[in-house]
Amino acid sequence: MSRYITTTLPYVNADPHIGHALEFVQADFLARLSRERGEEVFFNTGTDEHGQKIAEAAEQAGETPQVYADRYAARFRELKEAFDLSNDAFIRTTDPAHLAAAEEMWRRCDAAGDIYKKTYTGRYCTGCEAFKTEKEIVKSHCPLHPKTELKEVSEENYFFRFSKYEKALLAYLSNKNVIIPDWRRKEAVAFVKAGLEDFSISREATRLSWGIPVPGDDSQVMYVWFDALTNYVSTLGWPDDEKGLFKKFWEGGQTLQMAGKDQIRFQSLMWQAMLISAGVKKTDTIFYHGFINSGGQKMSKSIGNVINPFDIIERYGVDALRYVLLRHVTPADDSDLTLETIGTHYTANLTNGLGNLLARVMTLAEAHLPHPVELSEEDERLEDAFIEAAENFRFNDAMDLVFKQIAKADAYMTKKKPYMHIGRGDAVEREAARTDIEHLVRALGTIAVHLAPALPRTAAAIASAVRHNKRPENLFPRLG
Repeated sequence: MSRYITTTLPYVNADPHIGHALEFVQADFLARLSRERGEEVFFNTGTDEHGQKIAEAAEQAGETPQVYADRYAARFRELKEAFDLSNDAFIRTTDPAHLAAAEEMWRRCDAAGDIYKKTYTGRYCTGCEAFKTEKEIVKSHCPLHPKTELKEVSEENYFFRFSKYEKALLAYLSNKNVIIPDWRRKEAVAFVKAGLEDFSISREATRLSWGIPVPGDDSQVMYVWFDALTNYVSTLGWPDDEKGLFKKFWEGGQTLQMAGKDQIRFQSLMWQAMLISAGVKKTDTIFYHGFINSGGQKMSKSIGNVINPFDIIERYGVDALRYVLLRHVTPADDSDLTLETIGTHYTANLTNGLGNLLARVMTLAEAHLPHPVELSEEDERLEDAFIEAAENFRFNDAMDLVFKQIAKADAYMTKKKPYMHIGRGDAVEREAARTDIEHLVRALGTIAVHLAPALPRTAAAIASAVRHNKRPENLFPRLG
């Protein structure tokens, strides 16, 4: 089976943050697990580089939008190594192939009769890069950007006939698999049933020049969301599909988009309506994750509770970051992390837990086993419960199962005490101890297989230790 997995594209108006890390690591976990199970995977990430926020940020930085976007895109490209991601593509919305795809998406929607031009006056949120209807405004502000003043804007734009697709979207949303978790699907259904309003898909070039020109009308540039959403297929070579990736992974595969809970309107409604209009297959599943708060509050520089993922990596290592995000963040709900709790998780579960077990077992194995343990197919089989939890986006439950394996091995060590019996004079007793040590090495092999999609570097180190019958360097050193 072929599988397509993509994150949303972060805006390049700020440095990568812990929320980006969460989405990327969750997607990477699924991509690695799918490959481990023999599936062909195309895993996409990238950057969203057009729009008013980028233009304004570039102006404040004294740079052209392209220079500014290039600089920030380079930082996001570095996340592949920083977060140990296995993505197959990094799409930029300023790539020439993407520009051509966005133009084709426009032409197809136009040919379907779904694009028209009109003058519109409304309240515009720069943070969302979108006009806000009255039902979306709370206390005169956009609830997603309460500190950003809404601007009264009046101009002539092109609009997409969103209202035309109410029935089609409700039919799409009737499938419980299209949005995970289900309460987010119900939110989408409620939004559609409240009535869809056609939305603006262009801006006047005199007001915003940083964007893709509308085909046949250089006085307008595409609305950043219309442009950016097309990345999910442009990264596969759509529409020309010279390499056959679009046919293989989008049309013939299972498509999965990962996104934050604030993206429902854009990913599950606007984007799906665009796909229907353009005659392209709709997304099979979209998973929406929650947000990460710190100390019971939204992260804020002014409060001083921002958690920088790069600081975590520098202190604890990339696998510690991945561990915390996968096990101690509730996948679909908001979660709370602090630097203190991250340190506690590291010490209790990685240093004293997994790291200590690995060191004790491989010290015994290196000293007392004459040759490396050959792992069986059963030793390297993934537990069904682990696969089921992961495939249902319960990453924390999947990780809990692995750490139950670790606890089980610890309990076996405590009960059997091979470190005591291996040095005694009775040959039968020593042989039994060697058998117990071999059992523990096999347990490490099983743990490594399950950790491979989550903590790939740690899993590789454990597998190497087992293969060479040698204690590795301390994976999770005790920190002061």
